[in-house]
Amino acid sequence: MTELLTELGATVLELGDLSPAHRSPAASVATLVRLGYPCDIGYLTRQAQIMERAAVHDLDEMEAYDSEVEQVEKAVASAVLYEPLLMSLRRLAQSEESARRYSL
Repeated sequence: MTELLTELGATVLELGDLSPAHRSPAASVATLVRLGYPCDIGYLTRQAQIMERAAVHDLDEMEAYDSEVEQVEKAVASAVLYEPLLMSLRRLAQSEESARRYSL
């Protein structure tokens, strides 16, 4: 995971294992490797770069709220409500792409 974060130029490396944002993907990568699935750094880097663009968009949206309280509420709503929605949109996009590619 450190290699991926270094590749991305992450500035949160100092937090290391203390950060849940670091621990969760590190555990997922460890599980994938333990189960014998490839964890290609190039693939993960490309996916992380897509997520970086999404994060910029998320914070731009959050900053549209005037008060700090509203911004915190937006952050919580994003984590609890929007994350599952975004995963559903990704699955929908994958289904659509599969249908286009494989005529399903």
